Amino acid sequence: MAHLNEAAVCKIREICDRYADENTPLMMILSDIQTEYGYIPVEVQEIVSEKTGISVAEIYGVVTFYSFFSLKPKGKYIIGCCLGTACYVKGAQQIIDKFCELLGVAPGETTEDGMFTIDALRCIGACGIAPAVSINGKVYPKMTVSAVAGVIEEYKKLGGAEA
Repeated sequence: MAHLNEAAVCKIREICDRYADENTPLMMILSDIQTEYGYIPVEVQEIVSEKTGISVAEIYGVVTFYSFFSLKPKGKYIIGCCLGTACYVKGAQQIIDKFCELLGVAPGETTEDGMFTIDALRCIGACGIAPAVSINGKVYPKMTVSAVAGVIEEYKKLGGAEA
């Protein structure tokens, strides 16, 4: 989406138009765009600004404040490692470190092949099954460092197939 084609521009404008009657449409617009494209680069923010009259600076502030939104494309499989208190106390830092080591990326980055993105999350509400990891919505309870390699292999085998 780096160079937006006309169809993408039309779709973004259509999303903005859906919320034209809302008093505060920005979060709904950005959420729909994130769902549609997987990220919200500055070029898209400029279109939203043009359609809504909201400054690019304000839009950028929202996109960078909320972890749900991304400025860059994410991988096919988004590995969310919870680092909330319960998970952290039970070894979550070592788990995210292992994912990073095996995939060769830091939290917030995507592997070169576009398969995996690692996200450090503050709390996913799974304290009773800590430490927890989620991958595209599937939660892995009581994750261990020794299980990380197997989880990665599970998704590598899926490759282009949907999880």
